[in-house]
Amino acid sequence: MSAQKRTMSDLGTGLLAFVGMSALAGILVTAAVTPALAVTGLAASNSITMFENLPGILKIGDLSEKTDIYVTQADGSPYKLASFFDEDREEVAFDQISQYVKDAAVAGEDPRFYEHGGIDVQGTLRAALNEYVIGGATQGGSSITQQYVKNVLINNGISAAQTEEEREAAYDEATATTPERKLKEMRYAITLEKEYPKDEILKGYLNIAGFGGRVYGIESAAQYYYGGIHAADLTLPQAASLIAIVNNPEKFRLDYPDDEANGAATVVDGQPVPYAANKERRDYILGQMLKERKITQEEHDAAVATPVQPVIQEPSTGCQTAGGSAYFCDYVTWIIKNQFDDANTPDVNEGTKMLQTGGLQIYTTLDLDVQAATEATLAQNVPSTDPRFDVGSAAVTVQPGTGRVLAMAQNKQFTNDPELAASDGKYTAVNYNTDFNYGGSSGLQPGSTFKVFTLAEWLNEGHSLRESFNGARRTFTSFPAACYGGWTGSFNPRNDDGTGANNAVDATKYSVNTSFMAMAQQLDLCKIRDTAQAFGVRRADGLDLGQKFEYDDNGPVYNADGTRKVNPDEVFGPSAVLGTEEVSPLSMATAFAGIANNGLTCSPIAIDRIVKANGEEVTPPASTCTQSVTPEVAHAMDYAMEQTFNGGTTAASDPGTGIDHIGKTGTTDDAKDTWMIGASNKAATAVWVGNVTGKANLRQLSFDSGAAATARHRMWPDIMAVADEKYGGDDFPEAPTSLFKEVLVDIPQVAGLTLDAAKQAIEAAGFVFADGGPQDSALPAGTVTGSNPAGQAGRGTTITVYTSNGALKAVPNVVGTQADQAENALKQAGFKVKRQDEATTDPSKVGTVISQAPGSDGAAKPGDTITIGIGRLGGTGGTGSPGTGNDD
Repeated sequence: MSAQKRTMSDLGTGLLAFVGMSALAGILVTAAVTPALAVTGLAASNSITMFENLPGILKIGDLSEKTDIYVTQADGSPYKLASFFDEDREEVAFDQISQYVKDAAVAGEDPRFYEHGGIDVQGTLRAALNEYVIGGATQGGSSITQQYVKNVLINNGISAAQTEEEREAAYDEATATTPERKLKEMRYAITLEKEYPKDEILKGYLNIAGFGGRVYGIESAAQYYYGGIHAADLTLPQAASLIAIVNNPEKFRLDYPDDEANGAATVVDGQPVPYAANKERRDYILGQMLKERKITQEEHDAAVATPVQPVIQEPSTGCQTAGGSAYFCDYVTWIIKNQFDDANTPDVNEGTKMLQTGGLQIYTTLDLDVQAATEATLAQNVPSTDPRFDVGSAAVTVQPGTGRVLAMAQNKQFTNDPELAASDGKYTAVNYNTDFNYGGSSGLQPGSTFKVFTLAEWLNEGHSLRESFNGARRTFTSFPAACYGGWTGSFNPRNDDGTGANNAVDATKYSVNTSFMAMAQQLDLCKIRDTAQAFGVRRADGLDLGQKFEYDDNGPVYNADGTRKVNPDEVFGPSAVLGTEEVSPLSMATAFAGIANNGLTCSPIAIDRIVKANGEEVTPPASTCTQSVTPEVAHAMDYAMEQTFNGGTTAASDPGTGIDHIGKTGTTDDAKDTWMIGASNKAATAVWVGNVTGKANLRQLSFDSGAAATARHRMWPDIMAVADEKYGGDDFPEAPTSLFKEVLVDIPQVAGLTLDAAKQAIEAAGFVFADGGPQDSALPAGTVTGSNPAGQAGRGTTITVYTSNGALKAVPNVVGTQADQAENALKQAGFKVKRQDEATTDPSKVGTVISQAPGSDGAAKPGDTITIGIGRLGGTGGTGSPGTGNDD
């Protein structure tokens, strides 16, 4: 309130406060200048008692500083992707600050700074008189040391706060206009001056001071207001303008050219004068510098004549400033937030706080060359929006053996503004490449790229690449699954090419669904799941493969403890073998990197190094490497997956660099999602093109670049060509010969069975059944007579099964009987008889049947002739006896 409006009571109260504060201030000043006198000569006074009871040791906490995320360029120098801050501050050393700045601060804010012991008695008494007696506007009067103390108390209070309410309360407490707060600052200032040199205090003051908005510290102020220059390079008028801001950060800030902070522009001769308030304060400081003989008259006059001309350079804040690398940048921030959050304090986001205030220097794994190729091919081949469907695309590259993420991009522009994302389909904060906890994506169905894990488990279980099986299309009704008792039902998958493949190499090369079902039927679905997870693949929502959250009409269902409920009925079934689990491209690229790395899978990392503002190293999250399959199994997988480039499904993606690659394509039902994933042993890349929402069939659509379903084949080689050129690649090791062996198994004996029973036995043994039709046989009509081949064959071999037409009769056994008796028996059985003599030296066999054709184990049609041999001593045989009835 004004002096005119103050009552006598107010005046009396103010006067008493002034007298009290002045007395104590005088004692504190005396203590600052002559501490021995204060302790010995005045110790009995009440004021000294009060002085002793005030806190004296000020803990200077770490300042809130901005975090910078860097990429290392080809020449080894860092390139800044983005910065994050609550307060835009970058601390600098005393010798990194222009002398003009130091002199301007002292001359303008505290001319006796280098003379007093922490308190400027003249300024203090002037401010107390104005505040408590005259009643004018609150004035300064605090020394630079006191201002530094005030800012440290604000910083300490806000840093300790965990909520916005606590932060506001801490600020209010540190800035309250009360004698108690002033006295505490004075006490701290005195002890601070005894502990630190003047230059150290001035440096701390210039680093902590506010310069308007979120700009703090002289270095960030110089960069923000003057086009990115450093504090060491500020000119005299620039330095004075910046120090002017410190006096009243909102009033004198330089990003309000028309003094908008005061609600109106300064007008001279009817024209607004930009930065008029700042110039007035700046020129006052220049005058003070001249008065204190820090500058010459010539320097002063030239500076005063210089117009205030800031060049505002908005600080890089947030990942949206990282351009095409924004989603990689966002992934890095989630790593920091997830890594450093404390699970024991769920209401406190330690990771976010560390990112926003910790002053970290984060050096990432991004390769700018591979990243540039990724961004370019995405832009060329997939639009950011499409009026026909919600188009999405993503690509990510991982380094085998290290897990380092070399590139990550998608066809959208990054934003954290939900309104912008909702209004324009080309913007989103969701990172399609990562899991939900690292970018908000619920994952994508990988289609047939997931088949590589069935291939891995096939080899794990001792099967070979060339071992045959029945890959024909058919209905599958059961699959072993030990973890939940097995799967039963009806599953009849289609094949793109309409045919099957009867070994693992061809099944992989041509991506035959029914072939992988045939392989899975000889395995355990739960072990296929476990093998995929051994390669680091899990659902993007954080659940194990085969699990899903439960939903009802109101959305997700929650447990009593607030966690989401998992549907107990969900299992890893045969459709999952063909890629229906929602996973992230990053996890699939990581898995393929593991296959290419002798089966050793290294979890993805995006940060090489973290350095705190004080130079202390912070250990970044490390890659964990796991032997997912044996090297021998991995080498066999490599062989099969190499064949996909040799006339198989990935042939269109061959970059033609001469480097060995493994690969696998994937297309989900109705071509909603299309994939190409592959690797050299130096780089693994996953490319996805599909529907973000909806179910548009990509095989029915085209982009400007060509067919939508084949965009993956235009993008993957573009990326891998750059990776191949930069990193090279070795030939994949040969797999052991044992993993190429053909395996023969027994063909079931089916003679005498019904045709249906024979079919079941043949198929249960892994063979393909074929009906050879009826054949002459003495067995009852419809009874199986045998198969071709018989004995052993490889699984998947077609076994032709024949049945009896019942047209034959068994031939009676007449060997050893008299000739006439034998002939009568055969005639009674309906056969004709032909006799012939057969020499014998055994008199007992003369006149008896020595042989017959067909034999007794044969069969013949009724009316067929049966030849019998009759024993004759010394005879040559071959002639029939007269009168035997051979014409009957």
